[in-house]
Amino acid sequence: MTALLARAGAELAATSPEELVSVLLNLAYSVLAIRRSRACWLAGGLGSAILIHLAWQSRLPMQAALQVYYVAVSIYGWWCWTREEQVDGRPTVSTWPLRYHLLACVAIVAVSVLSATWLAAETRAAWPFLDSISTWGSLFATWLVARVKLENWLYWLAIDSLQAYLFAAQGLPLFAVLSIIYLGCSVVGFARWLRTLRQPVAIQ
Repeated sequence: MTALLARAGAELAATSPEELVSVLLNLAYSVLAIRRSRACWLAGGLGSAILIHLAWQSRLPMQAALQVYYVAVSIYGWWCWTREEQVDGRPTVSTWPLRYHLLACVAIVAVSVLSATWLAAETRAAWPFLDSISTWGSLFATWLVARVKLENWLYWLAIDSLQAYLFAAQGLPLFAVLSIIYLGCSVVGFARWLRTLRQPVAIQ
């Protein structure tokens, strides 16, 4: 872990100003999402917009397209959280029935198998299935955040753990450390949202 942190520190020192701003904005997104502040969508959207530019410059069109999705979901999330505000100015936390999650997980695994099969055949992807399932899971979990569903944090617990392993295995310590930080945010976020869900609604 010490070696991972040391390498991450070295990578951080070599990070461009644009990348650093994007990282900070995405960290701000996580913290603000925990607090159920709709400003999280502004931070996340700006961070993703910067990554669109960086990915395109780096000739990574699929990563650029993924960030376009995140920008679109940021706009959708802002709209949802504005529409669903309570008296305290924060959106109402809700849950999904278990059967919905079972269907969602089956769909994520199915589409991950398809994309992993293509990646394995057409690219030099190191971890085609794990990369695919973490990507599709991230897309779905982000949508759950926009819908203010408590279970989004459980998806992120699994996704962040997987991504921390993938980034470390592929020699990307900075992103591995960031994934571990996001993992901690997911634990805190689930606890905070669960406590909010269990609070009695005040009768006006």
